[in-house]
Amino acid sequence: MLEVIVTALWVMLPAYVPNNAAVLFGGGRPIDGGRMYKGKRLLGDGKTWRGTAGGTLAGILVAVVLNVIVSFLRAGDFLPVFPRSVVVMLPFGAMLGDLLASFFKRRLGRERGVAVPGLDQLDFVVGALLLVVLVAPNWFGEVFTLPVIAVILVVTPILHLSMNIAAYQIGWKNEPY
Repeated sequence: MLEVIVTALWVMLPAYVPNNAAVLFGGGRPIDGGRMYKGKRLLGDGKTWRGTAGGTLAGILVAVVLNVIVSFLRAGDFLPVFPRSVVVMLPFGAMLGDLLASFFKRRLGRERGVAVPGLDQLDFVVGALLLVVLVAPNWFGEVFTLPVIAVILVVTPILHLSMNIAAYQIGWKNEPY
Protein backbone atom coordinates (compact mmCIF):
# COMPACT_ATOMS: atom_id res chain seq x y z
CA MET A 1 0.00 0.00 0.00
CA LEU A 2 2.89 2.36 0.77
CA GLU A 3 4.16 1.92 -2.79
CA VAL A 4 0.75 2.94 -4.18
CA ILE A 5 0.62 6.06 -1.99
CA VAL A 6 4.18 7.08 -2.90
CA THR A 7 3.49 6.50 -6.60
CA ALA A 8 0.26 8.52 -6.46
CA LEU A 9 1.95 11.48 -4.78
CA TRP A 10 5.00 11.24 -7.04
CA VAL A 11 3.09 11.25 -10.32
CA MET A 12 0.70 13.99 -9.19
CA LEU A 13 3.30 16.36 -7.76
CA PRO A 14 3.79 18.15 -11.12
CA ALA A 15 0.00 18.67 -11.16
CA TYR A 16 -0.26 19.68 -7.48
CA VAL A 17 2.34 22.44 -7.73
CA PRO A 18 0.88 24.59 -10.55
CA ASN A 19 -2.21 25.87 -8.73
CA ASN A 20 -0.17 26.88 -5.70
CA ALA A 21 2.54 28.43 -7.88
CA ALA A 22 -0.11 30.33 -9.86
CA VAL A 23 -1.05 32.16 -6.65
CA LEU A 24 2.57 33.23 -6.20
CA PHE A 25 3.12 34.23 -9.84
CA GLY A 26 -0.40 35.56 -10.39
CA GLY A 27 -1.58 39.05 -10.96
CA GLY A 28 -1.47 41.03 -14.11
CA ARG A 29 -3.83 40.80 -17.03
CA PRO A 30 -6.79 38.41 -16.75
CA ILE A 31 -6.96 35.72 -19.42
CA ASP A 32 -10.53 36.66 -20.30
CA GLY A 33 -9.59 40.33 -20.73
CA GLY A 34 -12.77 41.28 -18.87
CA ARG A 35 -14.99 39.65 -21.50
CA MET A 36 -18.47 38.49 -20.59
CA TYR A 37 -20.62 35.55 -21.62
CA LYS A 38 -24.36 35.82 -21.05
CA GLY A 39 -23.83 38.69 -18.63
CA LYS A 40 -21.13 36.97 -16.55
CA ARG A 41 -17.34 37.09 -16.73
CA LEU A 42 -15.77 34.24 -18.67
CA LEU A 43 -13.20 33.45 -15.96
CA GLY A 44 -12.71 36.46 -13.69
CA ASP A 45 -9.77 38.53 -12.51
CA GLY A 46 -8.17 35.64 -10.62
CA LYS A 47 -7.20 33.75 -13.77
CA THR A 48 -4.25 35.58 -15.28
CA TRP A 49 -1.77 34.86 -18.03
CA ARG A 50 1.13 35.30 -15.63
CA GLY A 51 -0.33 32.94 -13.03
CA THR A 52 -1.19 30.28 -15.60
CA ALA A 53 2.22 30.45 -17.26
CA GLY A 54 4.06 30.57 -13.94
CA GLY A 55 2.06 27.65 -12.55
CA THR A 56 2.63 25.56 -15.67
CA LEU A 57 6.36 26.29 -15.71
CA ALA A 58 6.66 25.46 -12.01
CA GLY A 59 4.98 22.09 -12.62
CA ILE A 60 7.27 21.40 -15.58
CA LEU A 61 10.29 22.17 -13.40
CA VAL A 62 9.01 19.78 -10.72
CA ALA A 63 8.59 16.97 -13.28
CA VAL A 64 12.09 17.57 -14.65
CA VAL A 65 13.58 17.52 -11.13
CA LEU A 66 11.69 14.31 -10.31
CA ASN A 67 13.11 12.70 -13.47
CA VAL A 68 16.62 13.73 -12.41
CA ILE A 69 16.02 12.25 -8.95
CA VAL A 70 14.82 8.93 -10.44
CA SER A 71 17.85 8.83 -12.71
CA PHE A 72 20.27 9.71 -9.90
CA LEU A 73 18.78 7.14 -7.51
CA ARG A 74 18.30 4.59 -10.30
CA ALA A 75 14.78 4.16 -8.99
CA GLY A 76 13.07 3.74 -12.38
CA ASP A 77 11.74 0.33 -11.41
CA PHE A 78 9.93 1.79 -8.41
CA LEU A 79 9.15 5.40 -9.35
CA PRO A 80 7.81 6.36 -12.78
CA VAL A 81 9.85 8.51 -15.14
CA PHE A 82 7.82 11.24 -16.85
CA PRO A 83 7.93 11.18 -20.66
CA ARG A 84 8.52 14.60 -22.27
CA SER A 85 4.89 14.99 -23.30
CA VAL A 86 3.75 14.24 -19.75
CA VAL A 87 6.29 16.69 -18.30
CA VAL A 88 4.35 19.44 -20.09
CA MET A 89 0.80 18.12 -20.19
CA LEU A 90 0.46 17.12 -16.53
CA PRO A 91 0.98 20.67 -15.19
CA PHE A 92 -0.70 22.34 -18.16
CA GLY A 93 -3.70 20.02 -17.77
CA ALA A 94 -3.89 20.96 -14.10
CA MET A 95 -4.03 24.64 -15.02
CA LEU A 96 -6.55 23.97 -17.78
CA GLY A 97 -8.78 22.03 -15.37
CA ASP A 98 -8.66 24.96 -12.97
CA LEU A 99 -9.57 27.40 -15.75
CA LEU A 100 -12.51 25.25 -16.86
CA ALA A 101 -13.74 25.03 -13.28
CA SER A 102 -13.60 28.81 -13.05
CA PHE A 103 -15.64 29.05 -16.24
CA PHE A 104 -18.28 26.69 -14.81
CA LYS A 105 -18.33 28.52 -11.49
CA ARG A 106 -19.05 31.80 -13.30
CA ARG A 107 -21.90 30.07 -15.17
CA LEU A 108 -23.30 28.96 -11.80
CA GLY A 109 -23.18 32.57 -10.63
CA ARG A 110 -20.43 31.92 -8.10
CA GLU A 111 -18.14 34.85 -7.46
CA ARG A 112 -14.37 34.56 -7.26
CA GLY A 113 -13.27 32.82 -4.07
CA VAL A 114 -16.63 31.14 -3.38
CA ALA A 115 -16.12 27.43 -2.81
CA VAL A 116 -17.76 24.70 -4.84
CA PRO A 117 -16.96 21.49 -2.93
CA GLY A 118 -15.55 18.73 -5.10
CA LEU A 119 -15.04 20.95 -8.12
CA ASP A 120 -12.44 23.10 -6.37
CA GLN A 121 -10.47 20.11 -5.10
CA LEU A 122 -10.50 17.86 -8.15
CA ASP A 123 -10.76 20.16 -11.20
CA PHE A 124 -7.01 20.21 -11.75
CA VAL A 125 -6.74 16.44 -11.26
CA VAL A 126 -9.33 15.79 -13.96
CA GLY A 127 -7.67 18.25 -16.35
CA ALA A 128 -4.22 16.78 -15.76
CA LEU A 129 -5.33 13.18 -16.16
CA LEU A 130 -7.37 13.88 -19.29
CA LEU A 131 -4.47 15.55 -21.09
CA VAL A 132 -2.04 12.82 -20.03
CA VAL A 133 -4.32 10.02 -21.22
CA LEU A 134 -4.58 11.83 -24.57
CA VAL A 135 -0.83 12.34 -25.10
CA ALA A 136 0.56 9.22 -23.40
CA PRO A 137 -2.17 6.57 -23.11
CA ASN A 138 0.22 3.64 -22.61
CA TRP A 139 2.17 5.43 -19.88
CA PHE A 140 -1.10 6.50 -18.27
CA GLY A 141 -2.36 2.91 -18.22
CA GLU A 142 0.86 1.63 -16.65
CA VAL A 143 1.13 4.33 -13.99
CA PHE A 144 -2.42 5.32 -13.12
CA THR A 145 -3.75 2.00 -11.89
CA LEU A 146 -7.08 1.90 -10.06
CA PRO A 147 -5.41 1.88 -6.62
CA VAL A 148 -3.25 4.88 -7.58
CA ILE A 149 -6.30 6.78 -8.85
CA ALA A 150 -8.20 5.90 -5.66
CA VAL A 151 -5.39 7.30 -3.52
CA ILE A 152 -5.30 10.46 -5.64
CA LEU A 153 -9.06 10.97 -5.22
CA VAL A 154 -8.85 10.55 -1.44
CA VAL A 155 -5.60 12.40 -0.72
CA THR A 156 -5.99 15.33 -3.13
CA PRO A 157 -8.89 17.08 -1.36
CA ILE A 158 -7.07 16.78 1.97
CA LEU A 159 -3.84 18.20 0.54
CA HIS A 160 -5.70 20.91 -1.35
CA LEU A 161 -7.56 22.13 1.72
CA SER A 162 -4.42 21.96 3.87
CA MET A 163 -2.39 24.01 1.41
CA ASN A 164 -5.16 26.58 1.03
CA ILE A 165 -5.45 27.00 4.79
CA ALA A 166 -1.69 27.47 5.04
CA ALA A 167 -1.69 30.01 2.19
CA TYR A 168 -4.57 31.87 3.84
CA GLN A 169 -2.79 31.97 7.20
CA ILE A 170 0.35 33.50 5.72
CA GLY A 171 -1.65 35.99 3.67
CA TRP A 172 -1.23 34.55 0.17
CA LYS A 173 -4.94 33.79 -0.23
CA ASN A 174 -8.07 35.74 0.69
CA GLU A 175 -10.05 32.65 1.71
CA PRO A 176 -9.05 29.44 3.50
CA TYR A 177 -10.52 27.01 0.94
